[in-house]
Amino acid sequence: MEDRIIMHVDINFAFLAMEAAYRLQCGETLDIRTIPSVIGGNEETRHGIVLAKSNLAKKAGIKTGESLWNARLKCPGLLVIPPNYKLYIKASKALTEILKRFAPVVEQFSIDEAWMDYTNMDKNFGYYYTRAIELKETIKKELGFTVSVGISSNKILSKMASDLKKPDAVTTLFPNEIKVKMWPLPVEDLFMVGSKTKKKLNDLNIKNIGQLAASDPQLIYEKLKSHGLLIHGYANGIDNSPVRMGQRFEMKGIGNSSTSSKDLTTRQEVVLFIRSLVETMANRMREAGKMGRVFSLGLRTSGFMYYSHQIKYPVPTNITSEIMEIYERLLDELWKKEPLRHLGVRTSELYDEYSYQLTFFDNPRREKLKALDRTIDELRDRYGSNSIFSASFINSGLRCLNGGYPEDEYPPMSSML
Repeated sequence: MEDRIIMHVDINFAFLAMEAAYRLQCGETLDIRTIPSVIGGNEETRHGIVLAKSNLAKKAGIKTGESLWNARLKCPGLLVIPPNYKLYIKASKALTEILKRFAPVVEQFSIDEAWMDYTNMDKNFGYYYTRAIELKETIKKELGFTVSVGISSNKILSKMASDLKKPDAVTTLFPNEIKVKMWPLPVEDLFMVGSKTKKKLNDLNIKNIGQLAASDPQLIYEKLKSHGLLIHGYANGIDNSPVRMGQRFEMKGIGNSSTSSKDLTTRQEVVLFIRSLVETMANRMREAGKMGRVFSLGLRTSGFMYYSHQIKYPVPTNITSEIMEIYERLLDELWKKEPLRHLGVRTSELYDEYSYQLTFFDNPRREKLKALDRTIDELRDRYGSNSIFSASFINSGLRCLNGGYPEDEYPPMSSML
């Protein structure tokens, strides 16, 4: 047995599976995973793309990211379901809680996948392969969706293993199995090899992972620099990174963007749209315990021209009213009065909220403003995103932009099915 035992858990069909499990729990008899169906945006608000698809939709040629219009051409009668992001977050948290019952260290990689370190746990908790099957069945029973589990001696190989067999499977990919199981795969199947990297490798006549593994590292470095050495190591099964508790990546920025259902032509319309984006972004910042100092605004016109501008605030903040003042200033400096169809806000240069020291420049009213934001966050968290909102949104048509579904519309995810 290998020294390390790392498991990678990946939800099959992710968003669609979470939605299906929730609907079945609510009493529906049709499992949307068994018919051609997709999770897709709202075409009326110009968000009409496929976000997730069922297996039958995939067999019809539907691809993630394509327009719903194209998807319906490929598959007449396709069921389109709007996304429920709060439900997905709840399901992800419930999954993480189950994983923690099976291993002491769990690292979340994305909303639908995570790593677990099962090293030296066989003696007290059972053979790793048997335990992985127990984990898979527990998730299916308690949450109502299936997962694929990959097992290996490091994170990269375990992630590759979970992709080898889907859905509802447990697969190993230890170093002695690489030659047979991984090397024959197309090079683009390797983690961290995207379309641009694939083209550069194909230009070197490297078509599969085995050819990359056997290639000259110096040649790969000349063509792809440090990224080339990274994927060359991955192709040879080399990865010494530890499984870290929590999320894998340090948060570098927080943002929010949306496309309007109609072109925005007046300053009042644009400001209200930005406010709806800022309220969501500021809430996310406070949930993460972060404050931002650099704020950027992106505008896309009805003619698809794109402009952006950013500003560095004197002190970090996550206070909604302060951030809105920043964005009104950015708007006035950037906007050329063209009709707008898409806007985005983003903050970077993040600071931990509880470790930042107040300075001479801090607004003396900040504590009151922070208390107001906390109260609003608590009310929305308890009674739903649209339970309290600015009066300026009344009759604006933008009230629900930063909304979603009230928390109490969903049962506790730990009890799903």
